Amino acid sequence: MSYPGSRVLGGVSVMIALAIMSGSIRVTAARANVINTNPCNGAVLTQPFAPWADPEWYELAPGGDFEQPTWALSAGAQRVPGSEPFAATGSLGSWSLKLAAGSSAQSPPTCVDAAYPSVRFFIAGTGSVAVSVVSGDTEIPAGIAVAGPGWQPTPVMLTSSAVLAALADGVAQVSLRITALTGDPQLDDVYIDPWCRG
Repeated sequence: MSYPGSRVLGGVSVMIALAIMSGSIRVTAARANVINTNPCNGAVLTQPFAPWADPEWYELAPGGDFEQPTWALSAGAQRVPGSEPFAATGSLGSWSLKLAAGSSAQSPPTCVDAAYPSVRFFIAGTGSVAVSVVSGDTEIPAGIAVAGPGWQPTPVMLTSSAVLAALADGVAQVSLRITALTGDPQLDDVYIDPWCRG
């Protein structure tokens, strides 16, 4: 299903396949056994995207509602008054994140394993953002979202958590990094899906 004003430029699967074929990521059978497919924390799960035909259960990323200044902001990224109007967290917020082209924001770290396959959030304004998952010195692209008229949910973006978990013996501490590529996009309510999709 596509969403108005939003698109995702994939390639994560191709990158993973190329990395495995080139031998840069080797996951032995013994190591694959330590990949946990249960959620690695007890965060509250909700269905914030159900009105958009996405029945999956999600947890709010650390500080993902931007109500508190917990994300690391750079090059002009800033918290601004105003929130997505759908009250996806259960109540209408007061803050969101605004990015100027070239600026970025990085979430506090959270644990992920093979059970955290995707990320999704709300976007408004103009321009586009690139989303990546950061673990130590490793940064893996998850997707690109394009802002459209008014607030809209982004497409589902894959986090490659299974690869990061395999490289970290089952569980990895990761952050989400969102970088504005163009325009002045505004973001709110960043969610991670902790259950494997079929």
